[in-house]
Amino acid sequence: MLRKVLLTASILIMPAISFANGYVGQWHTVNEDTKKAESLVTIWEEGDELKGKIERILDPEARDMVCEKCEGDKKNKKLEGLTFIWGMEKEGSQYDDGKILDPTSGKIYSASMKLIEKGEKLEVRGYLGFAMLGRTQVWVKAE
Repeated sequence: MLRKVLLTASILIMPAISFANGYVGQWHTVNEDTKKAESLVTIWEEGDELKGKIERILDPEARDMVCEKCEGDKKNKKLEGLTFIWGMEKEGSQYDDGKILDPTSGKIYSASMKLIEKGEKLEVRGYLGFAMLGRTQVWVKAE
């Protein structure tokens, strides 16, 4: 009897656990115009926050690019391996109050993330001040 109760409980909570941890892993960033994958990003948990780094730039000619316009410790760092998302804190079923670096401009924006399409896609929003004033990208789960 106890085994059945535990099995039923684990079946009921498993989707919630996998959804909550569905942010962690690898994602393809997708060019909004061409709809082609541009890079592979790794997202991981560190303490109570999510962080993300550019694992690989898919265009071989762009792999040696550096963050020329970045400031501080990110200045002139190679884009591959660069941590460009940090401080993402869990708020309900999504993450918010983080920061995201645009390596092209060197600008840092406030950021939020939420899983969509049953966790197969990740909506990443960078914004200044209010979340309404920003830009959203949709990343695709890498297999």
